[in-house]
Amino acid sequence: MPKQSHAVPSSRPSVAPAVVRAPRWQQYALLMRLDKPIGWLLLLWPTWWGLWAAARGVPSWKNLIIFSIGVILMRSAGCVINDYADRKLDPQVARTRQRPIASGQVSPREALLLFAALMVLAFLLVCLTDLLTIELAFVGAALAIVYPFMKRVTFMPQLWLGAAFGWAVPMAYAAESGGVDRIAALLFLGNVLWSTAYDTIYAMVDRDDDLKAGAKSTAILFGDLDLIAIAIIHVTFLVCMVFAGQQLGLGWPFYLGLGLATLWIGLQHWLIRKRDPAACFRAFRLSHWAGALIFLGMAVSFALDLANAAKP
Repeated sequence: MPKQSHAVPSSRPSVAPAVVRAPRWQQYALLMRLDKPIGWLLLLWPTWWGLWAAARGVPSWKNLIIFSIGVILMRSAGCVINDYADRKLDPQVARTRQRPIASGQVSPREALLLFAALMVLAFLLVCLTDLLTIELAFVGAALAIVYPFMKRVTFMPQLWLGAAFGWAVPMAYAAESGGVDRIAALLFLGNVLWSTAYDTIYAMVDRDDDLKAGAKSTAILFGDLDLIAIAIIHVTFLVCMVFAGQQLGLGWPFYLGLGLATLWIGLQHWLIRKRDPAACFRAFRLSHWAGALIFLGMAVSFALDLANAAKP
């Protein structure tokens, strides 16, 4: 593991608000991060990549509704089980010590019951699809449950998060097209890489506290090479998306969207260049816009193709 240098700041501005005191239902909402839509947006855009790619245009309203609601449910469930797993670690980290379980406002037992309820609701949604998608859902559930515990056993929990987040892509693709092919695999791989990159930026915010608490992350693993490693991961992600665009036969709107997403990612790298925790947190919060730009380019490209095909 590369040796840590003094380039990583030892002093960090607070990026967390004070402990929130709220009624029980509001504490459940905070536990599910319903006040922070960035999490489900990071899941939503790649899921829509999969739906639009499988349909070669606008997917069925049924699948669009199922997977859009499913994204919110699974992201909420992931946050709940993550906070349960980190209930002893979160109080040691400045950014997370105000979370409902860490601050003692929601009990671990309540969190597990809430997690179970969210998973049941998500499964009922998936039951409205086909057998292959249901089978894939069990893999996705396993990835989501195991992820929060990975930071105790590996320095690459961000890669596992990428797989958990990315699994919605083959599920959505299978539900819309009836199968999974190389395009679904490319979109899945791209999402794994993208998630690993932006979650490493997120981990840079907590690096000092994680080192003290004994938690593991790619930010700690990469050490002084963190900025280079994130850049390599981002470039590989963009290459995957180019290949996916070629396989789908997408036109110039997709590559324009991909180009704008590349510039957006460049802005994130400029923000994290000094490894300032507050700047890293800001860069992370901007991440979902890259996914939105790629989706917009894909959707417009398909729309133009369909419009051209409809011409006499």
